[in-house]
Amino acid sequence: MELWYTENHSKEAKFSIKVEKQLYSGQSDFQRMDVFESNEFGRFFTLDGLVMITEKDEFIYHDMIVHVPMATNPKIRNVLVIGAGDGGTVRELTRYAHLENIDMVEIDQMVVDICREYFPNSTSGLDDERVHLYFEDGLKFVQEKKNAYDLIIVDSTDPIGPGEGLFTREFYKNCYEALTEDGILVNQHESPFYEEYQRAMKRSHKRIHEFFPVARVYQVHIPTYASGHWLFGFASKSLDPVKDLKEEWWNSLGLETGYYNTDIHSAAFALPNYVKKLLQEAVEE
Repeated sequence: MELWYTENHSKEAKFSIKVEKQLYSGQSDFQRMDVFESNEFGRFFTLDGLVMITEKDEFIYHDMIVHVPMATNPKIRNVLVIGAGDGGTVRELTRYAHLENIDMVEIDQMVVDICREYFPNSTSGLDDERVHLYFEDGLKFVQEKKNAYDLIIVDSTDPIGPGEGLFTREFYKNCYEALTEDGILVNQHESPFYEEYQRAMKRSHKRIHEFFPVARVYQVHIPTYASGHWLFGFASKSLDPVKDLKEEWWNSLGLETGYYNTDIHSAAFALPNYVKKLLQEAVEE
């Protein structure tokens, strides 16, 4: 008998992974969690039926959400990560010896506990002495911060359930105020391909554009995410991610990455015309 995990990417399209066995299933106060074992993607973790990470492709997401802003501003010292319960974003951040403080705010402690047990490579940076974990609402946490962080990374789920508040106008305004003068905000920006994801992407871009002088979008290919075509948002008070890329500095660090490099960095901001059109529509709505 074959067992398959199937995720709806739209009302008319589904994505499936053949499962060898289910390792965990549980329900927190916020969401359903499942861990599966597969031959193609290794272990993978789902929240409310949506893939969050797989052992095979998680490096793509975490490389691009972390190294793009880090290569733009060598002066980053103090970082806030919102969400990211799988630990991969923090793992990549801890590779930078010059970072002084990493605050991670995750609303659901059970996500971290499950990922510590089943994804030790992803969570390997959480015990770094510079990392401070807060299990609370990221929306409320950032409200209290003013001029506090050089970088905020919003590594959230889709804008439903626990992640919904992280796509609001109030949240982005609070992020702007929590950032320093050269501060950068990077967020997972949804997919431009399927209609439901398009709406979330346009909503996020519109609201970020209202507060940040620099509001750019870059793309990445993540095989297990809806359509495989995924976006990140890059917002800043002053720094442009292409013009201000510190290529020589970043390459001098000698970090080994599976996906990111400084050529990819610049190229990722070259968007297809249909994506440009959607982003322009979002700003004009």
